[in-house]
Amino acid sequence: MINSRKLEDLLPAAKDKVERFIALCKEQGIDLLVTSTYRDHESQNALYAQGRTSFGNVVTNAKGGQSFHNFRCAVDVVPLINGKPNWNSSNPAWKTIGKIGKEVGLEWAGDWKKFPEMAHFQYTGGATLAQLQAGHVIV
Repeated sequence: MINSRKLEDLLPAAKDKVERFIALCKEQGIDLLVTSTYRDHESQNALYAQGRTSFGNVVTNAKGGQSFHNFRCAVDVVPLINGKPNWNSSNPAWKTIGKIGKEVGLEWAGDWKKFPEMAHFQYTGGATLAQLQAGHVIV
């Protein structure tokens, strides 16, 4: 199973935007911890099972092949407050983090109407999930 946290595992176009995103957050005094970049289908299916057939809370509605993480164009981050991850969605830092992510050209899942995910950002180059599943390459 592969659930990477390395920016090198992202597609170059996504990696460039994520690096800029992290740097701009740092300039605003927000340290981000990257918790996930590329996930293989097996890892994605394990996350999908969480809260359904395995212990924990539901954290995704995407099965293997249905997540932009599977196509190397998504990243999950969490702000570090006093050196510790702060997942609390009411943390005011998320608003700034989301704004910066969007400014560099990332889509922020915190804006999603169904199942918003504060930690999730992606760069698809305008491609849909169906296009990526059919072999479209993001440049």
